[in-house]
Amino acid sequence: MAAINDTSEPHSSVRSAYPPLVETAWLYQADQVRPEDLPMAPAQALATGMDTPALCELAGLSRHADPRDIRDAFEQALEELGILLPNHHLARRYALRRLATRFTAREVDLAELASDEWSEMEVETAEEQAFVALLPPCACCIEYTLGLDEAAWEAQLWIAACALVSHPTVGPRF
Repeated sequence: MAAINDTSEPHSSVRSAYPPLVETAWLYQADQVRPEDLPMAPAQALATGMDTPALCELAGLSRHADPRDIRDAFEQALEELGILLPNHHLARRYALRRLATRFTAREVDLAELASDEWSEMEVETAEEQAFVALLPPCACCIEYTLGLDEAAWEAQLWIAACALVSHPTVGPRF
């Protein structure tokens, strides 16, 4: 299924019926969900009463199934449900904002923020830039580059994350 640039309100009643599946689609497109974890959201969607052939197939796949089979079944299930995949860039921006949200909710610790995956991201807002600029490329860089200034860095990161979270959202609308 091809990615699209549509970020308008959902057109399908299915989208509002099971937001976790829509969010999984956005995170999948942002490379934030491993293929072996994809069958879980469809299994939960089935438990809420949603039912399509591909959704059933995907929910029945093992974590150890061929990742291509899992991805194909996931994309087919989304298509059957009328859930459109966003383009990769929008999905990455959503994942960054979600990371900031999780950090401000204390669901992510400082070491989990360390990753070089964000350094090459094309940001579009000052809030995104400020947050990305403070993310270290690896966990060892936190201590190496910050030393005793970790508290000051965390405070700056908190301010940047709050600014990003308060900025108008990019992502699925439920």
